Amino acid sequence: MQKYPIGLQDFRGIREGGYLYVDKTPLIYELIESGKYYFLSRPRRFGKSLLLSTIKEIFNGRKELFKGLWIEDNWDWGKTNPVIHLSLSRIEYENGNLYKALDREMDRQAKDKGFQLETEGLKSKFEELIIKTSAAGKVVLLIDEYDKPLVDYLNDLPTLEENRAVFKLFYSILKDADEYIRLLLLTGVSRFSKVSIFPDLNNLKDITIQRKYATITGITQQELEDNFAGEIVEMKQSAPDILEQLKWWYNGYSWYPDADRVYNPFSLLNFMDDRDFQNYWFLTGTPTWLVKHMHQNKEFDLEHIRIGGNALGNFNTVDIESAPVLFQTGYLTIKGYDPETGQYELGYPNKEVKDSLVDNLLSAYREVYPGKDSVAVTADLGRALKANDAPKMIGALDALIATIPYDHWKAESESVFHIIVHLAFRRLGADVRSEVHSATGRCDVLVLTDRYIYALELKLDSSPEKALEQIADKGYLRPYQLDKRPKIAIGINFSSDDRKVKDYLVKEF
Repeated sequence: MQKYPIGLQDFRGIREGGYLYVDKTPLIYELIESGKYYFLSRPRRFGKSLLLSTIKEIFNGRKELFKGLWIEDNWDWGKTNPVIHLSLSRIEYENGNLYKALDREMDRQAKDKGFQLETEGLKSKFEELIIKTSAAGKVVLLIDEYDKPLVDYLNDLPTLEENRAVFKLFYSILKDADEYIRLLLLTGVSRFSKVSIFPDLNNLKDITIQRKYATITGITQQELEDNFAGEIVEMKQSAPDILEQLKWWYNGYSWYPDADRVYNPFSLLNFMDDRDFQNYWFLTGTPTWLVKHMHQNKEFDLEHIRIGGNALGNFNTVDIESAPVLFQTGYLTIKGYDPETGQYELGYPNKEVKDSLVDNLLSAYREVYPGKDSVAVTADLGRALKANDAPKMIGALDALIATIPYDHWKAESESVFHIIVHLAFRRLGADVRSEVHSATGRCDVLVLTDRYIYALELKLDSSPEKALEQIADKGYLRPYQLDKRPKIAIGINFSSDDRKVKDYLVKEF
């Protein structure tokens, strides 16, 4: 039995404790030897802290910790460099005290290195810390979760801007510290503009979306099969398709269009420990503000999003765009790239993220978020969908609408019904497409299952006859005429006064 480092981020602790370590040292070596100033963005619990901890022990010369790893025989262990390792998630910056917290951290770092700082002021202390530390050799500066004092205050812009100003002051000394630095690596979740945080650090290389380092965190398919070979053999006895299941649930993250996709390490390790498919990563902390933001902006269909490279790296705190934030925080990933337009295509990475985020969004549009999920209220809909039982399907949708609290009822148009219907089918894992364009119009909702193709047209305070007529006249099912699956048209009329499905009609084509 292997020991899984669930929640462990300290390389030394993992190695001395006999825990599994997926060897990333070839890529780390490439990083160290090919550059000097780096920035890396990855979602939470994706191995950023472990990456920095590993680099720290390499420069500390702790060869014994790397026994059996690639770098053991490929590094000059006689040469060491002093390390300044800052983890901004561990300092007490709450209540607008980022400046004081960093000031205290400078004193603590100096004390750990055996000297005291004589200057006053954050900028001067940071500079003195680097210069005095460099007496033992050029400094390796590792800064983890640089952005946490910013993203924690996205709902408090005055504090966020105050913290941003502190960071600009703090990092400004790095421009003239080049002679003292061997390596600088900053990691975080968000990709705030270099200009807004690091105005003078023009040589900071962003390796977030780069082929060479796309798999420096996360676990590739080959790494899975190499490091969990025993577990896979064991699980295949009862689940021959276990590798396909694992891919479906936890693989799919990509930080370069044609690079290897990686597994979420936190979810994969938890699964190996429990042997139970669950939403491990999602449950560790979904930003409530982001779900509410998408609800407010009527955003719900997150497949096949196209976005330019500059926008993908943007994190505008004043006018937040959901797609870049969803990508940076791990809820969307790169699915493809069009070199002609310079656009990336984004989509859900895997089942875990897709199921969980859709469920949260559905609860938000039902006005019961946070606090309640939508699992129970969509169960009947799923059974009706599989059986092509239209009356039960309509009954389930009606029951779903009825769960919206009366004081939150906002059915000013059919859009709220459209979104809830879309998310309900998406919650079930169905292939759902909204506002599907044909030669003569747009179908509200198309649902494709293994056995049936459904075209749903939704009306508010109108009639199902008009809805069915529109499906037929506009030819919404015509593109699928060669498909052997039965094609079902459903016209649904909602009543805004009664808050229910008033009537519906079904016709098979």
